[in-house]
Amino acid sequence: MTDYQWNAFCDFKSVFKKKIEEWLNSAPELPALQKSAAEAAKTPLYPFETAVVYNKDLDKITKEDVIHLIVIGDNPGKDEQLAKNNRYLVGQAGKLADGFFKKNPQLQTDFRKNVIILNKTPVHSAKTAQLKKMMKDGGKKICELIEESQLWMAEQTAKLHCELCRGAQTASSRTDTSAFPLPEVWLVGYSELKDRGFFIPYKNKLFQTYSQLNPSVWDKVYVFQHFSMNRFTIDLSAYSDEVSLEKIHELGSLHKKEIFSQGERT
Repeated sequence: MTDYQWNAFCDFKSVFKKKIEEWLNSAPELPALQKSAAEAAKTPLYPFETAVVYNKDLDKITKEDVIHLIVIGDNPGKDEQLAKNNRYLVGQAGKLADGFFKKNPQLQTDFRKNVIILNKTPVHSAKTAQLKKMMKDGGKKICELIEESQLWMAEQTAKLHCELCRGAQTASSRTDTSAFPLPEVWLVGYSELKDRGFFIPYKNKLFQTYSQLNPSVWDKVYVFQHFSMNRFTIDLSAYSDEVSLEKIHELGSLHKKEIFSQGERT
């Protein structure tokens, strides 16, 4: 990363950690709500260890790492919230994502070194749908916390992306000849971004923030199926026999139009 990018990334990590602590301290009732929601959904019992999860993998990224992508999932699941992990996309979906990039070296991307992994909310649930029950049972306070977390993540992610692109564009010399001349955002898991979906607050805030900060960077945002259950790869294979960045961009742009049709410029 350039000095500018590194400073922007470190600033993001700092405010993210503080926000996680703020949310954790403000809602000590979250673990009980998470357990109740899991039981109601007949989820097999598991230890509830981290109610709101910071991604510790962010602390492993160094200034020498070149960031190609910000991949945005839904929210931390059972594996991600375990105290021994506290990392995003480390379950089966994460293994599939890592495997996709390893099987496609033409993308020149190490999923654990060249990718910043974030979520639409850092609030844990075994399944995203269980967040709805947590909000219902938790009342106004929990509803406001989960919505605030979506809005905050959308705004801060867009700001970080804009800063990373600015840092790349203003560098006095470019030695990176990777497939990604500018960092991109891959928004994976779009079903709850559709009309009346759970992540509509995130979706609207994300587009609004890019529009306010730097509309040109919006062109570097793409939407895909989630890596879970191999849906990303299945969807891409159905679209094209060729796995290239060009075809990935085409598919990501099509899904982006489906989800953000009001935000596409003609």
